[in-house]
Amino acid sequence: MAKKKLKADEGNGSPELKKKNTAKARPAKVIKPFETTRPGKKGISHKPSDVLPISLSDVKPVYEAGAAEKNGQETFHRSEFIQIEELPAKRSSTDHSPEQKPAAKKSPVKTTKVKRDSKKKKIFVLDTSVILYNHDSINNFEDNDVAIPITVLEELDNFKKGNDTKNFEAREFIRIIDSLSDNATLTDWIPLVKSKGGMFKVVMNERSELDARQIFDDNKPDHRILNAALSLVQEYPDRKVILVSKDINLRLKAKSLNLTAEDFLTGKIKDVEGLYTGISTINNLSSRIIDKLYQNGYCLPRDIGVKSPVPNHYYILRNTNTSALACYNALTRRIERLEKRSAFRITPRNAEQVFAMHAILNPDVKLVTLQGVAGTGKTLLALAAALEQKRNFKQVFLARPIVPLSNKDIGFLPGDIKSKINPYMEPLYDNLKFIQSQYSEKDKEYKNITDSLENEKLVIQPLAYIRGRSISNVCFIIDEAQNLTPHEVKTIITRAGQGTKIIFTGDIYQIDTPYLDAQSNGLSYLIDKVKHHSIYAHVRLEKGERSELANLANDLL
Repeated sequence: MAKKKLKADEGNGSPELKKKNTAKARPAKVIKPFETTRPGKKGISHKPSDVLPISLSDVKPVYEAGAAEKNGQETFHRSEFIQIEELPAKRSSTDHSPEQKPAAKKSPVKTTKVKRDSKKKKIFVLDTSVILYNHDSINNFEDNDVAIPITVLEELDNFKKGNDTKNFEAREFIRIIDSLSDNATLTDWIPLVKSKGGMFKVVMNERSELDARQIFDDNKPDHRILNAALSLVQEYPDRKVILVSKDINLRLKAKSLNLTAEDFLTGKIKDVEGLYTGISTINNLSSRIIDKLYQNGYCLPRDIGVKSPVPNHYYILRNTNTSALACYNALTRRIERLEKRSAFRITPRNAEQVFAMHAILNPDVKLVTLQGVAGTGKTLLALAAALEQKRNFKQVFLARPIVPLSNKDIGFLPGDIKSKINPYMEPLYDNLKFIQSQYSEKDKEYKNITDSLENEKLVIQPLAYIRGRSISNVCFIIDEAQNLTPHEVKTIITRAGQGTKIIFTGDIYQIDTPYLDAQSNGLSYLIDKVKHHSIYAHVRLEKGERSELANLANDLL
């Protein structure tokens, strides 16, 4: 009867029994996000169910949010990984749940890396100017996607014929697109073979909420390209769309439409003012060191305070009484004194010209760059030094890119091909005539130059005519190299065979090619990338020697 009464009392909810039942009951477990197991104390066993919640404030990002994007490099705008610290959860002092355990001794903080979803890839929309600058540009955007408006393909169709650089770039790009479309439709995303996971597609003339043709009241190709970029912004609102163009005005129009736009940065140097000069001046040098140079013909780098000498770097060493010109020879590891040398009666007039002549005549140097303003003697020195050693080469090539000062191609000029090209080659012939004028017509050197032209031992041609040729055992001078793209410069150098010497001359501040500037031209790119190489020498010529009038123009105008 006692047992039955007890059960009846339980059913009626006896206060005494309610109190006992409450003490024995386990609270319901609540599962919260970011839970972690509390570290246990030695000698105390924890069940897998002993899980404690952790607040979002305990989650700490490994990488901070990205800074502003610079130079086209990727920037993390969200953390790639998050770091979770396993800390004991805080409990109320009044909580006497059976789950409670005595405070455990603090153990080292453990971290767990959790991979987040990969960042959204950007979409780069390329303008025609980028393709004509570098036909392989679509493979220069890492793992991001690249889109080409159909208008760009239409414009490239106008450039595919001809021997100029832009014609070559257009044809090569069209071949690349043709190979990509072998097994796919160009309006769908196609994998780029050379990139790190990037995709490619052609954007048709899609319409967007903003219509650049109506805003700028013109249906020109630039505005259709803007519309293609705007349509991608509308189609992919969660991805960043960037218009890439060498055309500054097009970039400004894009920004006025709140569209991100930037220059094509591949091949562009950052600090043109800090570009390598190839020359150092050391003042207040001990007379003993300079005397040693004159007596022995050399000294050691440490004698002049140079710890890490650059191969073929030139030095002007001076004190109050005397001076000397020297060059570091990487083969002998010595600073060697230089003497003034002439070539075909062309004698250097200043230290810079002495260095330039030495670099071209040095058989151990296979690549030379001469950079300087008009009238510094770049082309004249290069041609005279090349003629001086022409017996060492099968041919001497003198070439320059044809860059019309007007917007018309040379095909529009009257006359045959020779009469069209000659105006662009005249500056080279002028230098050759000046060298010949140092001799009388009876001198063998005079006749030697004439015979070399007739026998094609000395060849003066537009640079486009030499494309595709293998250049072996040749002294090759490229004048006005600042009008070349980095890709063109690379193509020329990779054509060089055994026994070839290449000399680039130019002024990086006198550029005639559209979409090139002092930072992005091929000459600046070459000087910046090849410095410190043992077969390379560079000289910046700053002092004009053409005439006082020419110097006045360079200095004041």
